[in-house]
Amino acid sequence: MPAVLPSEPVAASAPGNRALVRRLFGLAWRYRLHCLQVLGIQLVLLALGIGGLSFTGVGIDYIRHRVDGTPLGVNGLHLVLPETWPPLRVLGLLAGLILLLALVRAVLNYVYAVSVNRLVQQKLVVDLRGEVYDKLQRLSFRFYDANNTGSIITRVTGDVQSVRMFVDQVLIQSVIMVISLTAYIIYMASLSPWLTVACLATTPVLWLMSAAFSRKIQPAYAHNRTLVEKMVQVLAENIAGAAVIKGFGREGEARAKFDAANQACFDQQQDIFWRVSLFSPAVGFLTRINMMVLLGYGGWLVAHDRLPLGTGLVVFAGLLEQFSGQVNNVATIVNSVQQSLIGARRVFEILDAPVEVRNAPDALRRPKLNGAVRFENVSFAYDGAAAVVRDVDLDVQPGQCVAILGATGAGKSVLMSLIPRFFDPTAGRVLLDGTDVRRLHLDDVRRNIGIVFQESFLFSNTIAANIAFGHPAATRAQVEQAAKIAVAHDFITALPSGYDTLLGEGAQSLSGGQRQRLAIARAVLLEPAIMLLDDPTAAIDSETEHGIFEALDRAIAGRTTFIVAHRLSTLRRADFIIVMEDGRIVQRGTHAELMKVPGPYLRVADLQLVDAGELQRLKLAEGSA
Repeated sequence: MPAVLPSEPVAASAPGNRALVRRLFGLAWRYRLHCLQVLGIQLVLLALGIGGLSFTGVGIDYIRHRVDGTPLGVNGLHLVLPETWPPLRVLGLLAGLILLLALVRAVLNYVYAVSVNRLVQQKLVVDLRGEVYDKLQRLSFRFYDANNTGSIITRVTGDVQSVRMFVDQVLIQSVIMVISLTAYIIYMASLSPWLTVACLATTPVLWLMSAAFSRKIQPAYAHNRTLVEKMVQVLAENIAGAAVIKGFGREGEARAKFDAANQACFDQQQDIFWRVSLFSPAVGFLTRINMMVLLGYGGWLVAHDRLPLGTGLVVFAGLLEQFSGQVNNVATIVNSVQQSLIGARRVFEILDAPVEVRNAPDALRRPKLNGAVRFENVSFAYDGAAAVVRDVDLDVQPGQCVAILGATGAGKSVLMSLIPRFFDPTAGRVLLDGTDVRRLHLDDVRRNIGIVFQESFLFSNTIAANIAFGHPAATRAQVEQAAKIAVAHDFITALPSGYDTLLGEGAQSLSGGQRQRLAIARAVLLEPAIMLLDDPTAAIDSETEHGIFEALDRAIAGRTTFIVAHRLSTLRRADFIIVMEDGRIVQRGTHAELMKVPGPYLRVADLQLVDAGELQRLKLAEGSA
């Protein structure tokens, strides 16, 4: 029913990186207990790692002490080894402690992996994806016309995963990195302050490189998202238009179009890959310089007995190695930051998109309406565009049937869309039973309106479930009664599984007339006070049209009905007809009245009557031959 709308951005303005980061921190704060659990496990793992390294250093110093009598000195753990114990007993104790710490670390690493998965996959991703989908359900048709299917699907799937990446690979890993680096620096400084300064002299250069790389790589990730979105859109169009592609023998061109989109994604990803691949070795090279300094300066300190070999140089080397490993994560974190910010911006654009039609704070509840509809000087225009509905005044009593005739773009569908509040008028009022529709609760309004579109969409479910879509609690008897009203019961029961027949995507196994009757049954089951029919026989052949008319006559009996129509066979059934041009009602009256008045209705009728007469003459000629 909704007309094609001019495009609009998903959100009014795109937030900057700082605002995005603050918002992502706010999102993580919802799961603070899970985050604290993960960080707590990492702190224990950090302590165990340092403890195992320290025990190794103590063991090396003990071996050296037993070999050449070098004094043991005070180790970082303040562990005193009994001199009366045999050497193998002491070394066995140290080896056992190291093994025990390694086993505990292995168990905790498993617990950490499970905890992260529970946080980012089972909680954050599921909750955020549900939140985005819930928002999509509340956005107007304007949003869906302005954003293609590929874009929306990509945002709900891949971009939500990017937000997960921020919490898992950026936020948690950054906090772990800061805590780890702080612990390593403090421990190294306690062993040798000057050696610590010398070995970490290249660290500021690394931070500057990371900041520059982050700024340079972000546009590439943004472009990559756009290319992926285009590829998904091409794929969706080719699948939806498979019959057209095959019918015109355009498989080769369709394949080439998808290959081009796919190759563009690959080329862009390769470009990002090479940039990241060059950055990571640069980071690794700087950290290797630290090890060179350690071997030179640290070796000199050991040689002059200013630093123990085991608890000094070896432990320092292990700490520096772990420090370098954490610093190497900078490349991964920077890479993840850019991906997550691009994805987060696209997710938040949906969450921030304005909900144009919403319930008033004091919305009135009207579970059952009578069906009186009144347009009072109603106009509607899209943002910044000319009005598509202009100064419409129309009063329809309960049970009346109104047919709407007009050329494409005359405003017919938009006019009907104002009744269920798919849009709100920019001027004037739409009244239901004498109350402004904006004062009524949306659920009540839409549950009192049955809608049959020109091309009815059926879900991949059973026939019974499709009919009961708007009324899931309906009994089988109610479903069957609705199908009988829609003249669909006979063909349904003729199917192998009857009402339990499972329809595939698009219900392609059914004819157009059968799909349309199911759509009518779906609308009738609501027992609505108002029916909106958007040219329901436009795509139906004349033979099938007779059956659809029988269904429509039953469906609209006693209900206020608006029907967009172009065929005289449909227009004649209405209590009165309105003719629209350029958004205005230019004629109104019954079929008989309008046939007596020169104007657009008479011109349309004359053309159809001429075509019908020509068809009749051809049939007579064929019969005589």
